Amino acid sequence: MSWLHVARAETPLILAFPHGGTDIPAQYLPAYRSRDRALFDTDWHIRRLYDGLAEATCVWTDVSRAVIDGNRDPSGASLYPGQATTGLCPTETFDGEPLYRDGEAPDVEARRDAYHAPYHAAIAQEIARLRARHDRVVVYDCHSIRSLVPRLFAGELPELNIGTNGGATCDAALSDAVMAACGDRSSVLDGRFRGGWTTRHYGRPETGVHAIQMETAMRAYLDESPLADGGFPLWDPARAEDLRTDLRRILAACLDFAKGQI
Repeated sequence: MSWLHVARAETPLILAFPHGGTDIPAQYLPAYRSRDRALFDTDWHIRRLYDGLAEATCVWTDVSRAVIDGNRDPSGASLYPGQATTGLCPTETFDGEPLYRDGEAPDVEARRDAYHAPYHAAIAQEIARLRARHDRVVVYDCHSIRSLVPRLFAGELPELNIGTNGGATCDAALSDAVMAACGDRSSVLDGRFRGGWTTRHYGRPETGVHAIQMETAMRAYLDESPLADGGFPLWDPARAEDLRTDLRRILAACLDFAKGQI
């Protein structure tokens, strides 16, 4: 599968990237109102942000979240009942703008089988491989989002948003260590983002698998000004390097926890 990638390491840390892809297969493109609009909610430059920060297994997809959202429940059940959100095959942007032309709709079952299932099979395989070697494994789900999305939440997001589904997906020692490693940056634990399907599905502390989601407000590493004109955010080297310093410390804390050192 040319769109699915696994880069293996032997440490007990897995980084997952479900939303960094920008590929929309040619057969799907005619149904969208705009390719640019379909890509608007991408986790821009997310793999570049984390590149080289820790020795970890990485799993990522090149396929856009507008095709399939790898961090949604495959049953279609909402992760945030009663709140605005997007689905397994999004039909609108975070702002509520329709993605598809009138009369067009995605074949959710086909896309789930073609993309969602293989992506998660790869993650599950890496968890099993590493769990056979280590007493603990940490699954760290990497995300970013615009700092302001009024339809989803009020006001500006903290820079670092950690999700553990109220502590259900990992030991408190891990979430405490991650929060401490955030340093002076604005951060919150289990605020609007409590962790998506990846975190909730794999996080089983009693089995030695601890999962945590990091949702980063894009202003922490990108220039968001092009968004006002419908463009895409731009890599900001200075901001990104500052954030990478903090993320390196956060991932080190994850590894220390996985190795039983905290």
